[in-house]
Amino acid sequence: MPSYCDYCNSHPEDTHNRVYHDTQYGFPLQEDHSLFERFILEVNQAGLSWITILKKADNFRSAYSRFDVDKIASYGEADRVRLLSDSGIIRNRLKVNAAIENARRIQNLRSEYGSFKGWLDHYHPQTLEKWTALFKKTFIFTGGEIVREFLVSTGYVAGAHDEDCPIYKKVARLHPAWMREQEGIFI
Repeated sequence: MPSYCDYCNSHPEDTHNRVYHDTQYGFPLQEDHSLFERFILEVNQAGLSWITILKKADNFRSAYSRFDVDKIASYGEADRVRLLSDSGIIRNRLKVNAAIENARRIQNLRSEYGSFKGWLDHYHPQTLEKWTALFKKTFIFTGGEIVREFLVSTGYVAGAHDEDCPIYKKVARLHPAWMREQEGIFI
């Protein structure tokens, strides 16, 4: 199966994937709203093509309060109805409920870990199997593919870019978590 790098190189007309590949995929994220955004986009991608999510990303940001965890955690029934009627996003009740509930669960993680990133850093490194079990225990609407793509896309697990991809070098300069693990550097 061709890599994402191969796909983007062979489909230059697909600007959504190209921009994501070149500027976001595999790049480490520091802010909780950015990590939560990526998590919720991955949850919403389940069963759909990634291009569908990329095309709707701006709509998601607007509909979900720019992925402010505290605002989303406070969403009530009126917000659910608003989201389920918004044609600019994925209108799936389970996915909408997962965004709200997972925001509340991230709030709960803060007391022990300080942030979503603090929680991720605390448990890094893990095998993908252990990460998946941890996500399933901690959040709702998560499975192996969602967890894997979230961790790869945020730099916690290797594999976003082929080593001969020019973007690999850009990501490497940022020392993502998977690379620090290989170098024996832990923070």
